[in-house]
Amino acid sequence: MMRKFRPRDLERMLRSMGVKVQSLDAIEVLIRLRGGTSLKISDPQVSVTKVGGEEVYQIMGRAEEIVKDEETQAYEPSEDDIALVSSQASVSYEDARKALIKAQGDLAEAILKLKGEAS
Repeated sequence: MMRKFRPRDLERMLRSMGVKVQSLDAIEVLIRLRGGTSLKISDPQVSVTKVGGEEVYQIMGRAEEIVKDEETQAYEPSEDDIALVSSQASVSYEDARKALIKAQGDLAEAILKLKGEAS
């Protein structure tokens, strides 16, 4: 027969083993998959378990699959990519961002096009 734990006792036992569990008040979780498909989980129950410096996220709820084709999938460059292109091509943040979007994330192409325009 399994022993029943009160939630407080279970939390105390986990904490003594170095395990910390925390609930997150999430509205929506979006998981982007390779190939342009995404999973959208609305009103999920999300908990984070921290053990030994690692974090494990557990998400519960109903997932809705969102499929985007290549034409409608919008590319948004990362801050690091924008900063790199901006510094390498000696252009403004916004010009670097636009060039990256036009080049669909190809850093070399964006830099070369911007340097070609400056000449």
